[in-house]
Amino acid sequence: MLNKTALHSAHQQLGARLVDFAGWEMPIQYTSQLDEHHAVRQSAGMFDVTHMLAIDLHGTRVREFLRRLLANDVAKLGLPGKALYSCMLREDAGIIDDLIVYFLREDWFRLVVNAGTADKDLAWICQQAQDFGVEVQPRRDLGILAVQGPQARAAVLKHLPAGLAAQAQALVVFQAAHEGELFVGRTGYTGEDGFELILPQAELVALWQKLLADGVKPAGLGARDTLRLEAGMNLYGQDMDESKHPLESGLGWTVAWEPAERDFIGRGALEALRGKSAHKFVALVLEGRGVVRAHMKVRYANGAVGETTSGGFSPTMKASIAMARVESGAEGAVEVEIRGAWVPARVVKPPFVRNGKILV
Repeated sequence: MLNKTALHSAHQQLGARLVDFAGWEMPIQYTSQLDEHHAVRQSAGMFDVTHMLAIDLHGTRVREFLRRLLANDVAKLGLPGKALYSCMLREDAGIIDDLIVYFLREDWFRLVVNAGTADKDLAWICQQAQDFGVEVQPRRDLGILAVQGPQARAAVLKHLPAGLAAQAQALVVFQAAHEGELFVGRTGYTGEDGFELILPQAELVALWQKLLADGVKPAGLGARDTLRLEAGMNLYGQDMDESKHPLESGLGWTVAWEPAERDFIGRGALEALRGKSAHKFVALVLEGRGVVRAHMKVRYANGAVGETTSGGFSPTMKASIAMARVESGAEGAVEVEIRGAWVPARVVKPPFVRNGKILV
């Protein structure tokens, strides 16, 4: 039996094509994945992401605990509401999950973790929290709605209580505000501006209906995937997992090495790989015909090889794009094998698209 979000019947009423995603029955698309993608790039779209899990951490040693748990350093979070993207690692530096952490009070931080890893994450966090006296509270009572696009913030602000709306309007990127259980973060997974809202289920349904009436376009997981790929954002389980470490997954920038005495879980194993990783992560734009998918072979002129981890057609660029893990010595001309033929590609610096603009 699949889990269902509070918006399940709303998705059905809109004629969404529903699929099993990490044990949840979720909309892959409503009418057209292409239209949903363009709506987010050009105006505003909204995604039900209630399958993801908010976890509240309480206690006097929460900050100390998170400086041990996460590869990025929550010491960077000085202002209440500020957020940080981080990997959570095993002792061998394998990536358990990538997540966002919000600093709300000195004794209260909030994590948002991926749907497919939520149970495993929760078990790991509870195990590690014991030594710090931290209370771990999974918030399945709350729903999560992402409203993304150049017009997204304006669309949401008019439906927030006046006090919270003023706070939300003043947020910088990767900062959140809250009033009671209504939480608004200026974060996202699309490469566009917008908000991610965490709120009680009944309020989630009411807000969805108001935004729908205002013309905000519902968007499914299909558009979410093409948007995040254009934005050069990793997808857990596809671009990285427990068998991969951040340095070979394009996530070295999320590891806080300083201060050197901070002994985060996985640090020892990761230090040994620093500057010596056998693989690196690259972004590719196909120059010939075809569409790149995950798990296609990549080869370089100097004999180095690799494999795509994510790939697809970019609706914004009207080109095929991919991310790939390749041998660290790879250089020179690059090709991708598509249906038995080697097709030329070029290496670019991600993101491919950000805030509606093609950057490569």
